Amino acid sequence: MFNKICQVASLLSLLLSGSMAAFGYVAIRYMQSPEFERTLKNKLMGDLQKKMKDQIPLEMPEMTGPSLPL
Repeated sequence: MFNKICQVASLLSLLLSGSMAAFGYVAIRYMQSPEFERTLKNKLMGDLQKKMKDQIPLEMPEMTGPSLPL
């Protein structure tokens, strides 16, 4: 009985390890693909453009002082 339990646990651990290795391989291949890079850039630049449109008018001064002589 104990032998059967050990065999089942061993088989389950083998399947779990194998699936984790396969998922890791697929994830690394996807992260190295140009599609992932393009998607990430589009998301980041889209968020930055929305935030910059709101923040730039708040940071720009209305009037500046005279230039400093050199």
